[in-house]
Amino acid sequence: MIIILKNKVSLKFDEFLFKCSIGKKGLTKKKIEGDKKTPIGKFSLGNLYYRSDRILKPITRLKCIKIRKEMGWCDDIQSEKKYNKLVNINEKVKHERLYRKDHKYDLLIPIKYNTKKPKLGKGSAIFLHLTSNFIPTKGCVALKKKDFLIMLRLINKKTKIKLA
Repeated sequence: MIIILKNKVSLKFDEFLFKCSIGKKGLTKKKIEGDKKTPIGKFSLGNLYYRSDRILKPITRLKCIKIRKEMGWCDDIQSEKKYNKLVNINEKVKHERLYRKDHKYDLLIPIKYNTKKPKLGKGSAIFLHLTSNFIPTKGCVALKKKDFLIMLRLINKKTKIKLA
């Protein structure tokens, strides 16, 4: 099954339609780190990361990983080894902090874009995450918590997302 971005403001999965937000500058086939664009393509999904201090472990067939304070996602275009990977924030690399004060990353699933052999500068930390107001993202896809929890019950590790 495939989650499909319908019209830049909604995701369709099976018979469900979820309102969403994407990158502030729309979609692109030529993603560049920091361009505020969501990459075009069909991608696999990673594990579910969640804040266990804020949310009970969700019902899902994805592997669930508790977000800890020291977790980050490397967006450092100088780091060939760590780029676009989960890192410990104590490492000397630029990163996106996963343990945040706001609630955007209380639930998040990495979209497997530029992950197999990451190319430096081609974009990192592209996630499905939460939003409360549908403000455009820096390149991710964001959903309301209620819809994210419904989607988690429907998807599995073979589910793909098509962004176009």
